[in-house]
Amino acid sequence: MDIDSRLASLFGPGQGTELLDRHRQHRKRHGDSARWRAAIDSLPRVERGWRIIDGRLEAGSAVDDASTLTDCLSALIPWRKGPLRLGGIAIDTEWRSDWKWNRVAPHLDLRGHRVLDVGCGNGYFGWRMLEAGAASVLGCDPTQLFVAQHELIRHFAGEADNEVLALRLEDLPMPGQGFDTVFSLGVLYHRRDPDDHLRRLKAQVVGRGQIVIETLILPGPDDDELILPGRYANMRNVHSLPTAARLLRWLDAAGLVDVRVVDVTATSTEEQRTTSWMPFHSLAEALTPNGQRTVEGHPPPLRATVVAWSGSS
Repeated sequence: MDIDSRLASLFGPGQGTELLDRHRQHRKRHGDSARWRAAIDSLPRVERGWRIIDGRLEAGSAVDDASTLTDCLSALIPWRKGPLRLGGIAIDTEWRSDWKWNRVAPHLDLRGHRVLDVGCGNGYFGWRMLEAGAASVLGCDPTQLFVAQHELIRHFAGEADNEVLALRLEDLPMPGQGFDTVFSLGVLYHRRDPDDHLRRLKAQVVGRGQIVIETLILPGPDDDELILPGRYANMRNVHSLPTAARLLRWLDAAGLVDVRVVDVTATSTEEQRTTSWMPFHSLAEALTPNGQRTVEGHPPPLRATVVAWSGSS
């Protein structure tokens, strides 16, 4: 099924066409779009296909001219989610996203599910979801570089039910109710109104749909929240950190039920780090030398993963 038909099945023909038009218009606005397009158009022909090996997405047959391919892939730096091997070239991404997936996957059954991945980046997790049995994955992310990276990956992987649109969750119709599972990994702490984000996630699932949320939390047992007036770990737009208890209260207020905190893990500088494919500051530069605080003086990154259900029948 092509993207036009898939969006029409999820949102209705009119709204599906509107979303695709909005995606295409958004893609044209970035100043680097022409450079990214040139790199993608210069990619060599390969035998297409994909598989997951030891958590790494391997796509496309190896090419003879590795130097030229490396130049094409380097034009889309920084590469943040992975690991990847495209056309035989290994891309050591900033995040070991496979570690996060390994913490989440044991708690999920995605077989036959239509999945929405909010803030999906280059779509790495979408490939893991398909591997886990999902029928289709639609990702949305307003960062146009990530959408271009996904298009590049698709050059090697070939046709697959893993699409990425240059859109935000707020751009999707409400209620959508076309998905069986919705993911929001690393997004909630960037939202000024967490309740609105949670309700929008809930509005996208059909019936008793599943919602998977991974977000930064504040350590401690209390029902509390840290309001952040400036940056957090060098990140802009981190508005607040709830404790796990406060996060659960938010989920309850949004009408989500059967909530389970399935993982709490401190982010390490082995999981998120500078590499040759993401040569800028990463987590190490966001922490004090002993790693006990962020450079702003806050607790270091601690991430919780929560699985909940919509509560609808």
